[in-house]
Amino acid sequence: MFNNKSLRAWAVAASLTVGFGVSTAMAADLKCEPGKLASKYPGLVGKTIRIGQDGESPPYSFRDPKDFSQMAGLDADLARATFKCIGTPVEFVTGAWSGLLPAIIAGQIDVMWDTLLYTPARAKQIDFVAEMSSASGVLVPAGNPKQLKTLVDACGLTGTAGLGTVEEAQLRRMSADCEKAGKASVGIVPTADIPAGARLVQNGRADFLIDDLALIDSMVGSNPAAYARAFSMKTHDIKAVGLTKGNKDLAKAIYDALSILEADGTAKEIFQKYNTDYGLVVPPKILTE
Repeated sequence: MFNNKSLRAWAVAASLTVGFGVSTAMAADLKCEPGKLASKYPGLVGKTIRIGQDGESPPYSFRDPKDFSQMAGLDADLARATFKCIGTPVEFVTGAWSGLLPAIIAGQIDVMWDTLLYTPARAKQIDFVAEMSSASGVLVPAGNPKQLKTLVDACGLTGTAGLGTVEEAQLRRMSADCEKAGKASVGIVPTADIPAGARLVQNGRADFLIDDLALIDSMVGSNPAAYARAFSMKTHDIKAVGLTKGNKDLAKAIYDALSILEADGTAKEIFQKYNTDYGLVVPPKILTE
């Protein structure tokens, strides 16, 4: 649903982004210069950037079927291209999605590049570089047996979403709206990761799962006999790269590199490779509040 509060928060945060990087209008004049790391981003010299991903969220992050030790997906490929442009080596660190945000805060990883949405609350603990707008999809069993077609139809049903995600908060708002309308509340079953949520839907312990639209469509495409997409909705939330609070060189480097990759067509090629709508891409912005 259209979320005015989210949009206001996004606009305020964007207005606070000053002093980092350059405008995207200048991106065409920039180029990747990994050999100039020391002069452009001295704080990154000698660093290997630790990138946190769950490896279970196609098309964004999943293990390469040809080599399970390697990460694949839109986010993985975009991260590699970004840090190749910057000139720093990377190391992928995998773990449950719900544990990646705490890992940044604790300094165990440098970056979370894995379907992470910006919120003002999260920005109190980590910084962000915005990369795309978001849309949500609703996963149901094949055939949509509960005939779930709109959010209103969710009253009295049981939904699942990732623990600590924006979608979990959305489920709680949906439930409150149902109660205000005099209808049965939405049962809520948070899960540690998306595969666990999908299993809940498949075995009937949950009627639906809410998550990122491209992720939901990937799941349906991979197993149409088990799942269907009931409906989708534009959330107008902002998907972003999360990084250690106060690391200005890292934030500026990611901002610059994403601006360059969008300008030279590299980002578009990666989105097309994973059948994800490039129209969701937004000009990069550093968000610190």
